[in-house]
Amino acid sequence: MSGKSIPRLVRASVMAAVALTLAACATPDPLGSLGTGDAAHHAVMRTGRFAVQVVQADGKQDAVQGGFAWRDEGSRLRLDLSTPMGATLARIDANPAQARLTRSDGSVELAEDPDALARRVLGADVPVSGLRAWLQGRPLPGLPVEGARHDAAGRLVWFEQDGWQVALERYREDGTPGLVRLSRQAADRRVSVRLVMS
Repeated sequence: MSGKSIPRLVRASVMAAVALTLAACATPDPLGSLGTGDAAHHAVMRTGRFAVQVVQADGKQDAVQGGFAWRDEGSRLRLDLSTPMGATLARIDANPAQARLTRSDGSVELAEDPDALARRVLGADVPVSGLRAWLQGRPLPGLPVEGARHDAAGRLVWFEQDGWQVALERYREDGTPGLVRLSRQAADRRVSVRLVMS
């Protein structure tokens, strides 16, 4: 992991969020505040729960879970992460120029892409870039896809891309998966991510 174990990071974040709540400090605006222009009408929005588990080569395990709210307008992306109790953990805003992480205490970090910022929040790889397509039930454009499998209705249910195994399940009426399961095996760890849409 990157310096801190996931549980220690989450405990610190929860305590900071509780302290801020008790002090009546402001947290980031709700997800819907991203915009109201034409792009907002074409936004892809998802909310639900996430769980990340990391199993080290020596068998040691770390895990974190909570809620998420996702809004993708194409050129702009927002991902809100919260603790299981609903306190704001962090917000990631991304555009083609940069990605911005805002923590519940108001501190800000910048990076070139949202994947790096999610790694800082959760202490593990989470492919935010890939999720832009995977949450819609399709592969990320421009990258090779291996082992693609489809169900009887022709919907994509499993594939490998960008080092991740992606399983798409519980398809809904709008044609998007209600459950996305991701896994990635590295030399020193295995990362599993589970996203359940509300």
